[in-house]
Amino acid sequence: MYEFLWWWMFILLPLPLVVRWWLKPAEPKQGVALKVPFLEDFQQGGKVLGRSWFGLLALLLASAAWILLVVAAARPVWVGDTVTMPVSGRDLMLAVDLSGSMQEQDFILNGQVVDRLVATKAVAGEFVRKRTGDRIGLVLFGDQAYLQAPLTFDRQTVLRLLNESQIGLAGERTAIGDAIGLALKRLQDSPEKNRVLILMTDGANTAGSVSPLEAAEMAAAVGLKIYTVGIGSESDQMRSVFGFQLMNPSADLDERTLKAIATGTGGMYFRARDTEEFHKIYAELDRLEPVEKEAQQWRPQQELFRWPLLAALVLTLLAAVLRIERE
Repeated sequence: MYEFLWWWMFILLPLPLVVRWWLKPAEPKQGVALKVPFLEDFQQGGKVLGRSWFGLLALLLASAAWILLVVAAARPVWVGDTVTMPVSGRDLMLAVDLSGSMQEQDFILNGQVVDRLVATKAVAGEFVRKRTGDRIGLVLFGDQAYLQAPLTFDRQTVLRLLNESQIGLAGERTAIGDAIGLALKRLQDSPEKNRVLILMTDGANTAGSVSPLEAAEMAAAVGLKIYTVGIGSESDQMRSVFGFQLMNPSADLDERTLKAIATGTGGMYFRARDTEEFHKIYAELDRLEPVEKEAQQWRPQQELFRWPLLAALVLTLLAAVLRIERE
């Protein structure tokens, strides 16, 4: 829709009439007059009548030019549809373990047995979809940590990159300390109260150049809050020559270190033994790290004053040409 930002400028429209009424007209020039009884004999091709039409047209053009000038002065704008800006939320980094142990199939999703990474993708993906207004990044780690997605409002891209990740893509071992360090590097320019890292792993630190506790100390020093999630069931049946035997698929999970990381940075440690617990964890994270609800909206505006201004200039030039022709 069209709007005028300075609509009060339209009070200037009658200004030329006020000036004409206020100022006295110029005295007519006194000269020798020749009275001719038969004026029509001296009119050649209707030039006198033509000149009067020239004057009337010039007056109309000048009037239109003045109206257009006032319209330009009123600042016409085209106002677009309302655009909702991203709300003020968190800078949230997800760190997902892609080590070989994540292929352990001890989760049930939609009635099917799936590995730990598939369950992580499903539940973490649902969490990401709900984080409207957060800038979300993705770190994948195995032997080393890799930045898969920098902080962005584009949640669909983060989801796609998360779903495309594969076990062993970053190596077979687990570099928890390097993952924390990389996330810290990417979050260090964010406001301190908005820095959050969610670290998901099913093992212990077996690779990398930085120990997890050292990385946690650096994170705590700059205000990075870390929530750790230990993935994997605690008991499972395994078929052997002696029948079914109970085993602990999460024997390698270093819960002690994960708890220390979370406690030292002001976060929390969660245990995900099945998909139901996984859902509860992300529901709790939504409660602990809420998204701001007050969205900012604005309507884009495009200035249009240049067009009536250009039209006024053209009409003024035409009126000047007609005045010259009249004289």
